[in-house]
Amino acid sequence: MRKSLQLQAEMMQEFGACVFDVSLDCEDGAPVGGEAEHAALVTELALGAAEGARVAVRIHPVDHPAFEADIATIVRKAGAKLAHVMLPKCESLADVEHAARAIDAAGSPDLPLQVLIESPAAVHRAFDIASHPRVQSLSFGLMDFVSAHGGAIPSEGMGIDGQFTHPLVVRAKLEIASACHAHGKVPSHSVITEFKDTAALKRAVTRANREFGFTRAWSIHPDQIRPILEVMAPTEQDIENATTILVKALAADWAPIQHAGKLEDRASYRYYWQVLERAHQTGRRLPTEAQGWFEAARH
Repeated sequence: MRKSLQLQAEMMQEFGACVFDVSLDCEDGAPVGGEAEHAALVTELALGAAEGARVAVRIHPVDHPAFEADIATIVRKAGAKLAHVMLPKCESLADVEHAARAIDAAGSPDLPLQVLIESPAAVHRAFDIASHPRVQSLSFGLMDFVSAHGGAIPSEGMGIDGQFTHPLVVRAKLEIASACHAHGKVPSHSVITEFKDTAALKRAVTRANREFGFTRAWSIHPDQIRPILEVMAPTEQDIENATTILVKALAADWAPIQHAGKLEDRASYRYYWQVLERAHQTGRRLPTEAQGWFEAARH
């Protein structure tokens, strides 16, 4: 956790913005019987994070004995420093509401929730879960999802290629991404366990982004962060094209324009603005005109 926070601070200096979140893990990170001590450590680390850092905490599931204690210790003391709370093993909208009430009672009524979808039942209810106003993002928990099928999905379904071809896994990914886009939330792809193979990682994240509509992805190793940012970021040509079109649109007071022999209007303007948002969020250099727009947005 300390190494992740240090890397985040270093990359904030490099890019001039925080380009990835750090999630401090209580669910799998705490030893059995040591949950209280681990929650205290997470609280200490969150409070000591650099200014402008995006630090989150993955608490225990709502039905775990340590859930209430996680909220009481971490959110009550460090809620103002947290970017969001990650809720694992979420099965229903009722679980989200339960977590939101607990966070409210701990004094952080505006703290967003991000939700891990990790079972067939949760996939079935993904649209309801994504509809909750506190939910910011849905993440796909691939390995737990495969394990929840009791051996019906082979281990290849967790692999670099099988997770994009097995019908049940493909269906889950599409449902989660679609639920997020239907409610204006962020779909976040599961971890890629082959962290030593950068080419395979890039191939998988590219497929997740371009074929399945995921706009963020988890990393499990520091070496994965830069390749993920590279894949998720628009190309220089995409950034230049988006800027050119939006400059022309602004000059036309957002009326339809012609560009490169094509009609562009407000529907496509929204798309090109999203291209620039992704570029900004992933630390890419923007043309001067676009830099001005984001400076204005910050002020």
